[in-house]
Amino acid sequence: MQRDVIRTKNFVAAAAGIILEEARAALAERGEFRVALSGGNTPRPVYAEFGRIARDLSWERVRFTFGDERCVPPDAATSNYRMARESLFEACAIPEKSIMRMRGEIDPPLAAQEYEDALALLASQHGETIYRHDLTLLGMGDDGHTASLFPGTAALEEQVRRVAANFVPKFAAWRLTMTLPLLNQSRRVLFLVSGDKNRQLLERILAGDSEFPASRVEPANGQLSWLIGERA
Repeated sequence: MQRDVIRTKNFVAAAAGIILEEARAALAERGEFRVALSGGNTPRPVYAEFGRIARDLSWERVRFTFGDERCVPPDAATSNYRMARESLFEACAIPEKSIMRMRGEIDPPLAAQEYEDALALLASQHGETIYRHDLTLLGMGDDGHTASLFPGTAALEEQVRRVAANFVPKFAAWRLTMTLPLLNQSRRVLFLVSGDKNRQLLERILAGDSEFPASRVEPANGQLSWLIGERA
């Protein structure tokens, strides 16, 4: 695994630039760009900027998946899909066939199995044993969680399932999430960490403190990048 830490005062522009760079490289090398999107507030302006600078991409050859999703309908204010739709999909008129949405509105275990099966089918169609993302975007929560892998939850220890329904006691709610066996197959993982995040926590994660789920993301045959916003 290769790891790099990038600190920038131009966080949004830098993040969008990296995504576009990875998209162009994947399209040139493999004819397809597979990217797993992160949710929350940090990526929203990044997605909007990426869409602005990437209007010439062949969107029909881009496949968007989601690292996690809240168990809510797609039009709910907290839906990761809705955030991506508003900030990127609609603005760029991205074809529906390019978007793989997690169905947060149905039974969580069923939704997780459905998503895992869909990814497995795509992988098998390409002669692959597991679906491999070109780029996986992740965030870092105030408790060190990433995707919907929270400290002390069952999905964090999953070794077989690639997408899981994860009950999160702190929210008394279910989440859908990709698991470490899938995340760690990515060609590149990019953590997006804005300037207002807890710096002490960040340094502990960067040092490899396994107490925090984010530190357990280690793409075996890929690159791990941390893009960290610095206050201007």
